[in-house]
Amino acid sequence: MIKSLVRFNRIYFLIGLVFSTWQAFSQTSYTLSGRVTDAQTGDPVPFAAVAIKGKSVGVSTNFEGFYTLKTTQIGDSLLASSMSYRVRVKAIRKDSLVQTIDFQLESSELKLQEVKIYAGENPAYDILRQVVKEKPLHNPTRLNAYEYESYNKIEVDVDNISSRFRKRKSMKQITGAVEQFDKIAGEDGRPVIPIYLSESLSNYYFRENPRKKKEQILKTKLSGIAVTDGSLISQMIGSSFQQYNFYQNWLNVVDKDFHSPIADGWKNTYEYYLIDTTFVGGYWCYQIDYEPKREQDLAFSGSIWVDTLSHALVQVDATVGKRANINFVERIKIQQEYEQIGDSTWMPVKSRVLIDVAELTDSTAGMLIKFYTSNRNVTVNQPRPPKFYDYPIELSADYRDYPNDFWDKARHEPLTVGEQTAYRLIDSVKQVPIVRTYIEVLNMAVNGYKRLPKVNIDAGPFLYLYSHNLIEGNRFRIGAKTNPDFSRKWILSGAAAYGTLDQKWKYNFSVDYIFSRKPWTIGGISHSYDLERIGLSSEAIGNNVLFGAMTRWGTYRRGYFEGISSGYLKRELFRGFTQTVGIRHRTFHPMYAFAFRTFPGLGDRSPIQSDYQTSELFFETRWGKDEVFVYNDNERLTLGTHKWPLVMLRYQLGMRNFMNSDFSYHRISLSVKQNFRVGIWGRSYYNLTMGYIPSTLPYPLLHTPLGNESLFYVENAFNLMNYFEFVSDRYVQLRYEHNFEGLLFNRIPAIKRLKWRFLANAKVLYGSVRPANMNLLAPTNTQGQAVLGFSTLDKTPYVEVGYAIDNIFKVLRIDAIHRLTYRQNPGVTPFSVKFSFWFNI
Repeated sequence: MIKSLVRFNRIYFLIGLVFSTWQAFSQTSYTLSGRVTDAQTGDPVPFAAVAIKGKSVGVSTNFEGFYTLKTTQIGDSLLASSMSYRVRVKAIRKDSLVQTIDFQLESSELKLQEVKIYAGENPAYDILRQVVKEKPLHNPTRLNAYEYESYNKIEVDVDNISSRFRKRKSMKQITGAVEQFDKIAGEDGRPVIPIYLSESLSNYYFRENPRKKKEQILKTKLSGIAVTDGSLISQMIGSSFQQYNFYQNWLNVVDKDFHSPIADGWKNTYEYYLIDTTFVGGYWCYQIDYEPKREQDLAFSGSIWVDTLSHALVQVDATVGKRANINFVERIKIQQEYEQIGDSTWMPVKSRVLIDVAELTDSTAGMLIKFYTSNRNVTVNQPRPPKFYDYPIELSADYRDYPNDFWDKARHEPLTVGEQTAYRLIDSVKQVPIVRTYIEVLNMAVNGYKRLPKVNIDAGPFLYLYSHNLIEGNRFRIGAKTNPDFSRKWILSGAAAYGTLDQKWKYNFSVDYIFSRKPWTIGGISHSYDLERIGLSSEAIGNNVLFGAMTRWGTYRRGYFEGISSGYLKRELFRGFTQTVGIRHRTFHPMYAFAFRTFPGLGDRSPIQSDYQTSELFFETRWGKDEVFVYNDNERLTLGTHKWPLVMLRYQLGMRNFMNSDFSYHRISLSVKQNFRVGIWGRSYYNLTMGYIPSTLPYPLLHTPLGNESLFYVENAFNLMNYFEFVSDRYVQLRYEHNFEGLLFNRIPAIKRLKWRFLANAKVLYGSVRPANMNLLAPTNTQGQAVLGFSTLDKTPYVEVGYAIDNIFKVLRIDAIHRLTYRQNPGVTPFSVKFSFWFNI
């Protein structure tokens, strides 16, 4: 009886299974597909959730924003949602089995809406601990080496085009372009006008021991307004500048350090929410949403998808909102898709980065900067010889030569309709006369020079065109230099200035020749004759053009005319190590009461002299481990070192009687500077300089630290030290500054929205002058005038400390500075508040 009942139940179950299967197949099946894009940028929104409202049916978009949903559970509407976007709902037509439904999502600054209360610990925490624990196994840098082919695309668009902006004269002339992009944007999108589009194909190489990187940029294609297909830009559009590794604790984006959501200190920065377990790219993954505990911090909000077995990252969606402590940026978005390489390593194979630049005023438009990177053909653990990596960025000689169909085959993903249109329209837009005028004005503002294309020279810089001081009166100056259109080897420059009071001409000219770009080898000769003043030489001021121009105004204390003739040869001997050798001849003619004893051993009976000449050999050694250089036409520009200090060693050998030189001497100096991260505490910078002059020389040839008597804060000066306040023949000076960024002000409710940043700094100088150099100074000059002396430090070092608030109104920095020593010196200000203006992100 029991056996018969069991047999009957089995038969009943099989009949029911067949019936339910037949019923499922007999139901109507719908196929819904489409693409989810950003309404503002037109870019795809990967990892977005697409589901039928009220049903338990849904899918996620792929990295290109496409989805396909096949279901028998149909409803009235379909919704699309993604972190940092507003949910969008669209109707479903039940009379069509196959439908295309596209979504254009509006970005949102709303925080995570759902707050979950747990009886115990947040369940996301245990997963995060495993992710952090397993990071060393998944980080690509664990490999001995890897290399891959990389395709990179960069687009810059003008967006937020208001009706007021469209009415401007410049926009009316490109109405046709605007109308075409109106159509591309779609029914819910906002039009953007591309002004720059580039593509590059390269090979990227990495080696762990010793750690070295290299990118060979094979081909590039550029089209843009105010952009030429120059070698500098072609070097900077590869994957080297689009590396975002979330396995590291910090990610550098727009020159700011952002805390990774899986950093070692993750719990101090973020709130986490375990959302679901989903099937992504062939892996079951935990989806964990996260957001900063303080929205002003440099941190992300978004989602990570973590493999349930290995705890590796499979997908990352990270957004920085406009409330973060950065300027001029509405939003930053980074999206990455990972693939497993080898046994346990996961590498990002697709990355998309968006930087949304805000409108500066209501009458201007905003800007979108978009990066796309795709990597394939990955090879691991086959390191190249260390010398192979000597040049981190290498541009192929034929990078602009390729057949017409090259990019159609080389692209990892085809161009969108908008990108195809962009290539056609950019060239026509940049020919509009008013656009060309804007480009020219912008170039003059950035570079300080006006390009004269017919003669291939640049006139300027404009900051030095006019000044007024008590020696020259009204000073007028004109200058020019050749540009690469003139020559790719020769660089010529010159300037002439005239003072209406002293009625003297001043001038300079130089000729440089590039022998080789790799290794960088350049040499040149120059001659100049100009008015200078002690302690404010061009060498001391450095590349601070504004401060240098300002010192040409007003009272000229201890001014002198100086003639310099020099020649040099510079060569990079190996990566990061550059040697310069040269010869220099100087003449010194003071415009103030100065004289020195030519035979100091005779005391007051010694002959005196006011003018002098020097001839010297000079040697400069520059070493920066792993320093990266790019080549801008006829210039070599440094991008700095990743984590090592930059070391500069200088030696000068004076040769008496050579070309009527009056002195034999030795001068040696060493400087070390570095910029480094101090965890969550911010970023520090130091510059340590040491010098020694063992020779007997008049004080203009000794070391005079740079002072600052202006109202403005000068980074490389002692800001409460007067001009020419101290002289040394042996010295040590340290400049140190720490930027807390938003660490302190982000925690103060009343002012955290102002995005202020707090800095602290200290500047210390210790030095002395040997008695032999003190005794060299004569009491009177050849005209019987009392000679102006100089002061030196005693055993107490000069110290000034300060604290600053930066980013006031996004551009203003206010420094409060205290002078701690030598406060009784004449004309000294022991405390001062100084200003400076910085364009900070």
